[in-house]
Amino acid sequence: MPVIFEKSVSGCKGVTLPVSDVPVQHAIDANYRRAEDAMLPELSELDVVRHFTALSRMNYGVDTNFYPLGSCTMKYNPKITEKIAALPGFAALHPLLPQLSRGGMLTQGALEVIYELEQALCEITGMDAFTAHPLAGAHGELTGMMIIAAYHRDKGNRKTEILVPDEAHGTNPSSAAIAGFTVRSVPTDPDTGVLVPEALDGLLNEKTAAIMLTNPNTLGLFNPHIEKIAALVHRYDAQLYYDGANCNAILGKFRPGDANFDVVHVNLHKTFGTPHGGGGPGSGPLGVRKHLEPYLPISRIVKRSDNTYALDYDHPKSIGYIAPFYGNFGVCLRAWAYILMQGRTGLIDISENAVLNANYIMHSLKDDYDVPYLKTCMHECVLSAKNQAERGVHAIDIAKALIDEGFHPPTVYFPLIVKEALMIEPTETESKGTIDAFIAAMKRIARMARDNPEKFRAMPVTTPVGRLDETRAAREMDVCYRG
Repeated sequence: MPVIFEKSVSGCKGVTLPVSDVPVQHAIDANYRRAEDAMLPELSELDVVRHFTALSRMNYGVDTNFYPLGSCTMKYNPKITEKIAALPGFAALHPLLPQLSRGGMLTQGALEVIYELEQALCEITGMDAFTAHPLAGAHGELTGMMIIAAYHRDKGNRKTEILVPDEAHGTNPSSAAIAGFTVRSVPTDPDTGVLVPEALDGLLNEKTAAIMLTNPNTLGLFNPHIEKIAALVHRYDAQLYYDGANCNAILGKFRPGDANFDVVHVNLHKTFGTPHGGGGPGSGPLGVRKHLEPYLPISRIVKRSDNTYALDYDHPKSIGYIAPFYGNFGVCLRAWAYILMQGRTGLIDISENAVLNANYIMHSLKDDYDVPYLKTCMHECVLSAKNQAERGVHAIDIAKALIDEGFHPPTVYFPLIVKEALMIEPTETESKGTIDAFIAAMKRIARMARDNPEKFRAMPVTTPVGRLDETRAAREMDVCYRG
């Protein structure tokens, strides 16, 4: 499809304005003004509409097909929560309306939404207090690391290190490093696929500030040793951080707080029915146990004795502001509505269906692809294309072949500890028919890799843009149109 500049016709206009009868006043100095008009495409209004409508038909998302990305999948986006987020009383609410006085009453509904969401997340995760300020999962991680740093600084602890398993999400070591910590990697047990207490021998010491864990981990496996690990960590007055990116595997089944985690972040845009793609929108509320509550960012929303809500800034040990206003309010609103609609039994159903779907895929494909840990997985399963790679067909080739089959590829080459990894998360909302179609496509690809491996070199062949040299595209990036 031609780019919009190629459709440009000199002199064509989308709109014609009458000649201005107001004298031209240049507020910008002549030295900084253009000598000639910007090179913008010239098209009629109809051509512009048709161009972008045609582009929109090339988009792929959860509203068009199955989206099996593991670890950070866009979830089901209920249209009712979109409608709720667009209600004028919320969407048109200005964040600078006064908190107190008569005008402050206009903000009560919004403050109540955030307050009630925080209380619900406390109950779901077993934490004592929450903040809805973090604007993404990684932002929640950074906030947690800053709180842990403040806690140790307040106690006079000289803690400089964060332990992170080698299968962790990449944002874990990044967030810890940005917060000023030194990151040390902890090896995953090759036999069980989880972190075992013995792996911490020689790594845990007086310099350890915290260990960051995802449970279930990025291999989709639940760690049964978590309480023993917590005891070891707390022996050094270190903190146990829970990366909640995989929470949709444990809702109503396991509360991190009950296993002695100290800090938890959850991705509202992953677990609680909010759209997420193209880098946003996101929201990563953070919960803490009682001993860390004084360090939560300000402002905090409190419920007063007259059942009204206010913003409380009187927290001298707070890490301060980490986001403007009250976080990503639209995402929080969608999540709160989603939790209300689901209720306790609905949240449990989410986990049970997510785990069922993932195990169904894993067992259906275990004879076609290598499964590094053939045991009950949680909400996602990790396969390996190492057998196909022996015939020259790698994980990236399988991903391209899936595009030609009409499916978005799963996550590839992650977690890093699995060679030729294919991380598949079917989510809790896909029907058996959709999952069966995906399984059938994966089986066809496995047969093709065995019988006709050279065919993969040209894939994808059904898309507007074919196979690219991705390494060259990254190293020689060119995003400018040259007619």
